[in-house]
Amino acid sequence: MSIIQSLVTAFKGTEKRVPLARGSASPWHFATGTASRAPFEYNAAVRRAYLENPVAQRAVRLVAEGIAGAPLLPADPRLACLVGDTSAGQSLLETLASHLLLHGNAFVQVLKDARGFPVELFALRPERMSVVAGPDGWPTAWTYTVGGRPVTIALEDEDASPNLIHIRHFHPADDHHGAGCLVAAEQAVAIHNAAADWNRQILENSARPSGALVYDSGDGATLTGEQFDRLRDELGRTFAGAANAGRPLLLEGGLKWQAMAMTPADMDFATLKSAAARDIALAFGVPPMLLGLPGDATYANYREANRALWRLTLLPLATKLLDALAEGLAPWFPAEPGKPLLAIDLDRVPALAEDRERLWAQVTAANFLNDAEKRAILGLPAKDEGNIS
Repeated sequence: MSIIQSLVTAFKGTEKRVPLARGSASPWHFATGTASRAPFEYNAAVRRAYLENPVAQRAVRLVAEGIAGAPLLPADPRLACLVGDTSAGQSLLETLASHLLLHGNAFVQVLKDARGFPVELFALRPERMSVVAGPDGWPTAWTYTVGGRPVTIALEDEDASPNLIHIRHFHPADDHHGAGCLVAAEQAVAIHNAAADWNRQILENSARPSGALVYDSGDGATLTGEQFDRLRDELGRTFAGAANAGRPLLLEGGLKWQAMAMTPADMDFATLKSAAARDIALAFGVPPMLLGLPGDATYANYREANRALWRLTLLPLATKLLDALAEGLAPWFPAEPGKPLLAIDLDRVPALAEDRERLWAQVTAANFLNDAEKRAILGLPAKDEGNIS
């Protein structure tokens, strides 16, 4: 039961709610800070992950775009238009899936016409939402803050029709907010970004010296401060950077070049970056093979990995989104008994075609089943429905 319908039941007086613990949870912070680690802060974390990290961005887009492009079962044309439309120019389902993955919460404002009928579903930025709790701790409204101006959105109108649909992942330590995949992937993202910065600094600024200049005058003399500064500046100006890679070095006055080999820690840096990339893929539920990460032998081929992505990540997340939207829109679009109001048409998902073919072959070969039982197993309507002869 969603929060909206729970509140409807509570307002009607048919169910007594147990008061929630009134904690100080914030929609931006999802972890308790310690002396060594600051609390999770969404705005900074999403910049580091989605805007700066190629693995995290690709993982989120792979899941969100896959859900947005999945074929849906036939539904009420008005409902299909609402769910399949855009929100501020962006696919509604893609936006909601991205919010769930990154933030752990997705909010949909139901915009209505003068008759009270929904005409648009608008996805709200979850980091701008803050809960307005009643005396018992349960939400009565949410405040959306844009440009320092708060706007309070009641959960429902006077006729008990929803104004807001809240979809969230489970969070074991928060009554009102869900935990996104980015919370678990934050440290892996930081490691991966640090490794990329390290490699870039090596290319641009020669951050790790490939060797050292050793001054040996033969009489124990050392370079003066002026000589040392001049030599350091000349090296940085003439030999540092990718454009000067391999340029010959002319030595004089007792100077000799001594090469420095990479330490085991330096050589293991690529392995560390690869491990961090795999942790990011794991947090977002994407098989590493689909992100082009080397060394993955979990799946025999891309087809198997793509099928696992659909079965383990896309379908569960899409079901959560569609069920929540259907439940929130149920006052205007009631579902028929035994039939989902919104669902993915598995027969039209290319990645699952092999599974469906296997099921059809098994059902066809089951001679102990009659036609009606076979149609029920395959999810097809009975023969007397829809003028099927």
